[in-house]
Formats: sequence, C-alpha cells, structure tokens
Amino acid sequence: MDQDMWDERYRSSPLVWGAAPNRFVVEQTTDLPPGRALDVAAGEGRNAVWLAEQGWRVTATEFSPVAVERGRRIAAERGVDIDWVVADVREHVPEDGGYDLVLLAYLHLPHDEWARALGHAVHAMAPGARLVSIGHDRTNLDHGTGGPQDPAILHDAEQITADLSAAATAEGIPLRVSRAERVRRPVTVEGRTETAIDTLVVAHRPGEPT
Repeated sequence: MDQDMWDERYRSSPLVWGAAPNRFVVEQTTDLPPGRALDVAAGEGRNAVWLAEQGWRVTATEFSPVAVERGRRIAAERGVDIDWVVADVREHVPEDGGYDLVLLAYLHLPHDEWARALGHAVHAMAPGARLVSIGHDRTNLDHGTGGPQDPAILHDAEQITADLSAAATAEGIPLRVSRAERVRRPVTVEGRTETAIDTLVVAHRPGEPT
C-alpha cells in the first residue's frame, strides 16, 4: 500500500470512487440511530459524507492527503462536518470504545496488516456498536468484475469472521457476527452492466449504546 501511488491516483480522477455511498453501507446503517462513526480508510469520503448527512458524527481516517483534501472540500460543499485524520490504518489506533459504528469499506491489505487494522477497528467499538466490513470477494477474480487482481488481499467471509473472533479475544471484547456472506452488486463497464462479488461481514458488540 503505497501512499505516493494513491496520491497520484486521486489526482488523476475527479472522483475515483464516485459520490454516492456504497449500497451495502446504506443497507446496514439505515436502521441505526445516529451516533459516532469511524470510517476506516475513507478515501474521498463518499460514505463518511453520506453518514454525516444522516446525522452521524463522523471521524474519517485516510493516509492519502490528496484524498483527505478532496473529502474536506466535498463535505464543505454538502454542508457537513467530518473530523478527518491523515493516518495509516495499519498503525493508527483510534479512541478505545469511542464509536457506535465502525466501517471498513474496500480496505485490501496482506493478511497480517489487515488483521492489525481490524484489531484497531474492534478496539474502537463502543458497547452496542456495529462493525461493517465490505470488500471485493476472492471469487470476484474469476466470476465477477473489477477490484484488485491479487487473491492474497481479497476478502473471504470465513477468514474475516475468524479474524474478528481473534481480534475480539485479544481486546477482551464480546463480539457477535450477524452476517458473513458473499453479496453481488451491478456495475457499469463500458456501457454494459456487469456483476461484482463482494464479501459483507457485520458484527455487533453487546451492550447499550452510549
């Protein structure tokens, strides 16, 4: 994961990921009362901005200063406040138990680095919090479209569930996985509709939200 490469990628396009929030982020959060949200590796902030528009108090971490500057501009244009943190998610440790929602959207890392970032995400969950992980599934390589082409960094529901269990044990936090499966979404490629395959994992920390 190279910061200079990502800075250049963000410079080369008006919006790398588009302006609309991810459909699964919307699906998995609309039933929640707004509280504090942490968007891990937020990119240009498409999900963070949408969450802020729904009343969430959002902290967005991202290691590309170019993406953060763009995210700040988009948030200002849409009239919402987001606490942006320029940080590498592999090293950044968020506030202990500080968030009612923790989002990891399309964060793809080698397994050891992913497990470390996931541990930090679990560390950030308050009692009653929900964690949502969405990313390109390993089967997307042969049966879907788009996404990274390295199988070592693609997602697998069983592996992420195991990683969450290990992280929860290490943090001493009870955690319940309510959903772990492959999901499909339509994407437009050169004017035609194709299917991308993602991994969606949703986990809850028991307790009353703060």
